[in-house]
Amino acid sequence: MFQKQLYIIILISTFIASSSASYAQIATTQKDSAKKSEPKWDVTAKHGPTSDIEFDTDEGTWITLDISPDGKQIVFDLLGDIYIIPIIGGEAALLAGGPAYDVQPRFSPDGKKISFTSDRDGCDNIWILDLSIPLVDTGRNKNPKQITKEKERQTNNAVWTPDGKYLVARKHYRNTRSLGSGEMWMYHIGGGDGLQLTKRKNWEQDAGEPCLSPDGRYLYYSEDVSPGGGFQYNKDPYGIIYVIQRLDLQTGKTDQYISGAGGSVRPQVSSDGKTIAFVRRVRLNTVLFLYDIASGKETPIFDKLDHDEQEAWAIFGVYPGFSWTPDNKHIVIWAKGKIWRVNIQTHEATQIPFRVKSKQTITDAVRFPQSVNPEKFNLKMLRWVTVSPDQKNVLYNTLGKLWIKSLPTGAAKRLTSDEKNFEMYPSFSDDGKWIVYTTWNDQDQGAIMKIRSDGASMTKLLKWKGTYIEPSFSHDGKKIVFRRTGGDMLRGNLYSKEPGIYWMPVEGTDKPTLITEEGSRPLFNKKGDRIFLASREGEKSALVSIGLNGELRRVHLLSENALQILPSPDEEWIALVERYNAYIAVFPKTGQGVNISPATTDYPIKKVTRDAGTYINWSIDSKKLYWSLGPELYSRDLTNTFKFVEGAKDSIQEQPDTVGLNIGFQVESDNPTGSLALVGASVISMKGNEVIPNATVLIERNRIKAVGPSASVSIPPNVKTINIAGQYIMPGMVDVHAHIGFESLTPQTNWRYYANLAFGVTTSHDPSSNTEMVFSNS
Repeated sequence: MFQKQLYIIILISTFIASSSASYAQIATTQKDSAKKSEPKWDVTAKHGPTSDIEFDTDEGTWITLDISPDGKQIVFDLLGDIYIIPIIGGEAALLAGGPAYDVQPRFSPDGKKISFTSDRDGCDNIWILDLSIPLVDTGRNKNPKQITKEKERQTNNAVWTPDGKYLVARKHYRNTRSLGSGEMWMYHIGGGDGLQLTKRKNWEQDAGEPCLSPDGRYLYYSEDVSPGGGFQYNKDPYGIIYVIQRLDLQTGKTDQYISGAGGSVRPQVSSDGKTIAFVRRVRLNTVLFLYDIASGKETPIFDKLDHDEQEAWAIFGVYPGFSWTPDNKHIVIWAKGKIWRVNIQTHEATQIPFRVKSKQTITDAVRFPQSVNPEKFNLKMLRWVTVSPDQKNVLYNTLGKLWIKSLPTGAAKRLTSDEKNFEMYPSFSDDGKWIVYTTWNDQDQGAIMKIRSDGASMTKLLKWKGTYIEPSFSHDGKKIVFRRTGGDMLRGNLYSKEPGIYWMPVEGTDKPTLITEEGSRPLFNKKGDRIFLASREGEKSALVSIGLNGELRRVHLLSENALQILPSPDEEWIALVERYNAYIAVFPKTGQGVNISPATTDYPIKKVTRDAGTYINWSIDSKKLYWSLGPELYSRDLTNTFKFVEGAKDSIQEQPDTVGLNIGFQVESDNPTGSLALVGASVISMKGNEVIPNATVLIERNRIKAVGPSASVSIPPNVKTINIAGQYIMPGMVDVHAHIGFESLTPQTNWRYYANLAFGVTTSHDPSSNTEMVFSNS
């Protein structure tokens, strides 16, 4: 009997296990089918109207080249295509062409293949062309093989190991800035994710240009070792920016091998292993040098190279790759648009002629008709967009003030009548009756204000001067948490001491309570006894919480790339912004930091935006997420996101939202009045090389009404005239671009961060001195 019962139990268990496996298999199959049904982006396809152009050229820009092991051929890149010519030069044959960006070719040790960098799979990766396979008509090899399969970390500058079994390439890393740094990785040509050989110094100082010694023991590469720990916009090219490092692949030891004033980049070892060719800056010239390994002697041999990129962010290398001839008597290198053979004994440079028949596909630029000088314009930049707890109103900042608008179609109106201050960072109390926000003006500095949601009872809560951002209420409405920031280049350093996260009673105070000096975006937990805030754990973003007196710090979530991690009011859900897109996930609590990312399969997470999502905020019942993009407001219910949520819809929304509710409005343009005549200058017109001496430029309001010789331009009566004889007037060149802010090291995390535009707190304060100077706000 017992055996029979046991047998039945085993059968039931087996059935359940197999059923679970079957359901899992069905779910996986459905997921895979969904992925397969999505059209894959094809870099080589035509995306919109295109036109083909063909031309012949005998010169090129930033050409990387390599010589075949037998010394008979040169392979090189030009305009994102790869060509091959005889060593003596001549007509170039296309090896890899088309819309994909194919660059940096290198011959394999046996000369039968070339490696190259290409974005044909959507990201820069290393590929191999088998030269024994005939080419098709388009110039593309029949069967290029992809070696690296990165989706985010681009790889480039690959070089072969002497046995031809591996490639060493530079892998590119980005974090919070658009550029980044490099590491050297080794990849087997048979496949695999690769092996890390070097570790980047940080996220911003670059390394690259790998080269292997002929015996395969040493890996040489260039690395930015300039002081400061990050990218600098004012690097000194006459000091030392880059050095050439040498990694011993037997012992793992790294030495700073070649260093000197003017930097040392793009190492290339001769095939006999005795000499390293490299590039260095000498005064205004970029020069090809030789380094004798036995003696350490350095010899300049060719000073006509193009300007190197030591001061820039040289993701593809500081100078294009070049090559030794197999007999080690010459170096072939690109410079001044041409390919040169440089004799290492005589230092004589001889041009190697080439001719390329280039065919390029040009995609038409996307253009939209623009109305010049409209009387009104649509506001498209709304900041700190926040929906009220009853979900009937939306509050935001634009034009420096706070505006409130009833949903869905009400008219936007000012929340206050305050004309003195900029108004920022609004947040509702849970009952929706009050709004807390911050202000700034140059005389009084910053303040924290409280106002009723109908615009009544405006109260200043803090007399302590400073800069304040990110205030919010506790859920019971009795406390307010906020951040006090330090000074910066824009606002100066007045009243900038004691930055950090503080709390105070809702009635206000003369001196708030400091919680911690670390972090940003503080929020009360649902009990009101702790603060959630964004911080850092090593190189990762983190959601942490801490007691009101700075006690019992806990790490809840960790992320490689999160811009924001926002818990829901009931602490059951997380909203995540990564790469500017918004996601919703459950909030796992394990007592330790849990990794969160869009790619996680450890717990449910769902993308809710298609293009981008900013200013995310939860509904007070934690059932809906709001976000904005420009002038549009978006939302997503949990019941329309996850099937396991109570009350979930039978068919949830699989695709991200693409259309939002326009909550912006129109305002009148700030156009000038009157007319002005500029007389006597020489005018550089836009008609070829035409220059008009003694010209008059007549301006009416904000438009140029007439330009021409002063004798032929009639100036109406009562128009203000300015004589600018001896001056030149040319078509305007405007760079609407700025990096204004500060950098600081937080005490707890030693994390370097940049606050562009001073957290959104703009000013007319003169940062060059600590005096209160007032100009018109712009």
